[in-house]
Amino acid sequence: MKKTLLILLLIISFSSCKSSKRAKERKTASSKIITKKSKKENIKIASNKSKADYIIDYAKQFEGTRYKWGGTTKSGMDCSGLVFESFKSSNILLPRISRDMAKKGNKIQLKKVLKGDLLFFKTGNRRNSINHVGLIVDIRDNDIKFIHATTNNGVIISGLNETYWLNAFYEARRIL
Repeated sequence: MKKTLLILLLIISFSSCKSSKRAKERKTASSKIITKKSKKENIKIASNKSKADYIIDYAKQFEGTRYKWGGTTKSGMDCSGLVFESFKSSNILLPRISRDMAKKGNKIQLKKVLKGDLLFFKTGNRRNSINHVGLIVDIRDNDIKFIHATTNNGVIISGLNETYWLNAFYEARRIL
């Protein structure tokens, strides 16, 4: 009799543990409060940074990445891949090739460029067509700083006042 009573007591205690766990799960699930942020709250949070800032920050993550023709990742990047991926990170799709990118957006005067605008170049032995692109990251001390991928140094920030880049410059365009 004592054995039966003991077994019955154990069965009841084990089964009660299981049911209390379920009861706890139900309690927490039903007491969840779901709130939605209004559009105004989201704008306040995001308003400190412009879309250009997000694109620039994304591009800067690749600084120091080695050059790889056709590359679009940390393991290797080319100039148009850098710009393509940076704009894509903000849901803006551009063509993959720099000369095709140069057909998008609006052509602007160099003195009116802003952060996030694109600079196009005709470099090296291909001076008859656009073959290089850079993303403007800053404008300071009368110099336009842009991030781009070079064959020798990979992804770097250069200044348009550098003789090579100033001579190779072709046009500036605004996508944003």
